Amino acid sequence: MRAVQVVDTAGPEHLEVREVPEPAPGPDDVLVEVHAVGVSFPDLLLSRGQYQIKPEPPFALGVDFAGVVVSGPGFAPGQRVAGVGPYGNAAELVASPAVSTFPLPDTLSFEEGAALPMNYLTAQFALAERGGIRAGETVLVHGAAGGVGTATIQVAKGYAARTIAVVSTDEKGEVARAAGADEVVLLDGFKDAVAALTGGRGVDIVVDVVGGEVFTDSLRSLATQGRLLVVGFASGQGIPEVRVNRLLLNNIDVRGVGWGAYAMVRPGYMREQWDALLPMIESGVVKPPIGARYSFEDFGRALLDMDQRRTRGKSVVRVR
Repeated sequence: MRAVQVVDTAGPEHLEVREVPEPAPGPDDVLVEVHAVGVSFPDLLLSRGQYQIKPEPPFALGVDFAGVVVSGPGFAPGQRVAGVGPYGNAAELVASPAVSTFPLPDTLSFEEGAALPMNYLTAQFALAERGGIRAGETVLVHGAAGGVGTATIQVAKGYAARTIAVVSTDEKGEVARAAGADEVVLLDGFKDAVAALTGGRGVDIVVDVVGGEVFTDSLRSLATQGRLLVVGFASGQGIPEVRVNRLLLNNIDVRGVGWGAYAMVRPGYMREQWDALLPMIESGVVKPPIGARYSFEDFGRALLDMDQRRTRGKSVVRVR
């Protein structure tokens, strides 16, 4: 079978599609015929040897995937599934742990299924587990046209929250609107725009995948007992610092969101998350926007396009 492999950690330009042995599933694994693979930031870091997990080359990339069950516990042969893992799923066949393999509703394509697991489970963890979201609250989403951003908009809507998307261009604003954002504001001057939209009250939750210069104004945009959820630092401007007196005076929180570190060591937790998302999928509020589609051989180009911010939503790679 074929797999997209890192043969050295020189970056996405040097990925190779190679013939490799078929996986030998263990007793708790599901053997899946893969139809589509999501393109994820960890893939980019893995290709450069910059991820916290450092497998020995050669190894296959691929975090999210969707396909059809060949065999395995808890699933019927031929059943449509999606799954997630730290790497190794950019292959024609994968042995995926049953605890991180999920039933894929017929309402979604394989490409949409491959766009779901990491981003939407991260969004659900951020909003529900770390943010304690409640119906009627207002959620501000930075990086709202990206994969995690669009996922957060939709999951927040699934929890009956109002969403305000922050984007850097009008074009990205259209992506956020299409994902379901109630309001869209531009990054330049977003604090004042949010104040106007909330009547000066502020928002209940900020989901921040950007970091850097937006952080302080995000804190200032929180209502009393608001929560700022730190998901990442995509701006590349460094890790911001918190003046803790601001937290005290305004009764606000800053909370870290490390979905992988939490979910990977709690067997069954990801399936609970998936079950929470299923009603949102069935209602149509969760439907992953696909930013771009690539051939199996173009996985490296997909990573470069993501790195250079040329894509919107979640990119996917077709395997079959």
